[in-house]
Amino acid sequence: MRPFPNPVLLASTLLALAKPLAPTQEPRRLAAPFTLCAGGDVTLGTNLDQKWARYAADTLRKVYGLRPHPDSLATSLAPLFAGAQVVLVNVEGAIGTGPAPRKCGPRSTSCFAFRQPTAAAKALRRLADSSGIVVGNIANNHSRDAGDDGKDATVAHLAAAGVLVTGNDTLVTAVPLSSGDTIGILGFYTDSATPDARDLAAVRRHVERAVARYGTVVVTMHLGAEGPSAQRTRNAVEKFLGGNRGNPVGFANAALDGGATLVVGHGPHVLRAGEWRDDRLVLYSLGNLLTYGPFKLREPTDRGVVACATIDSARHVTSAELRPTMQKWPGVLEPDRTRRAWTLIDSLSALDFPRTGVVVDSAGRLVRRDTALTTRRHPL
Repeated sequence: MRPFPNPVLLASTLLALAKPLAPTQEPRRLAAPFTLCAGGDVTLGTNLDQKWARYAADTLRKVYGLRPHPDSLATSLAPLFAGAQVVLVNVEGAIGTGPAPRKCGPRSTSCFAFRQPTAAAKALRRLADSSGIVVGNIANNHSRDAGDDGKDATVAHLAAAGVLVTGNDTLVTAVPLSSGDTIGILGFYTDSATPDARDLAAVRRHVERAVARYGTVVVTMHLGAEGPSAQRTRNAVEKFLGGNRGNPVGFANAALDGGATLVVGHGPHVLRAGEWRDDRLVLYSLGNLLTYGPFKLREPTDRGVVACATIDSARHVTSAELRPTMQKWPGVLEPDRTRRAWTLIDSLSALDFPRTGVVVDSAGRLVRRDTALTTRRHPL
């Protein structure tokens, strides 16, 4: 028996079905600015690999004094989202319990399957306070790790906890703000079973439709090659394990052409560059945020950021900052006092986007490159 629909999700769905604005109508301005804080991949446990889970739980207890429970794992997450009216994270794995179809073969060395305990949904909701909104993206390569039924259960658990879901289909997720405004969020991944990030014409069409309805639209993408060798961002199709993992720059172009205000990326498990497109912002990968699972957490995959952007109207990001993080195996999150993530994103942005790349200043703020020419840059 499925849980009764969450009222917040139901209201969001009804708003999404509302009559769109006329194509010629100017995007409405927001009644008040809002801050959205986004993180990359989040996995608050996994119950599909019992051998690994026992070893990891023993390490957590003995070394860090933590329990292998979502509430214990997530204690370090909430402070990173302080001040956010909207929290956006990539839910890396299914949520649920019970029997599940086997995803990986017994001798596989490159296949991972994640399913988080049901308590993960409520732990995610607590990333924002009671007046804030949490949005979980499930357009990724792990949402079906427990099969199609497991994906449906994930959506149900998130909805019951009060977490809005994006990336389940091509309909925009309506996010009502306390100001009375409503913005839209769309999630994409490189697979035909999800909103497909490789179909750039469709990406633009879906974003245009969302912008016509809400004006201010945030797009999140789970794409790109993976691992330490995947830190660079180029305008080309990327491959991983023989598969087409999308063109990150092509995707960003399509989303921006459709009218998106902010584009947030994750999937490569490493940090990537960011760039300003006039007053709009693209962050190509926020890296791993909190990934409690059999990942190899070593440089540079142990570094991540929470990116916070303040938006006052459609197509206009007024300011943005990065809050750097690092992880220790098996997935213990800490603020990164070395601020290495700032150095990585600053350097990669200069390499990959010499004209439009973001500059990370000494406070972690994302500065436009033309502005930074007259100010002192963050030391590398």
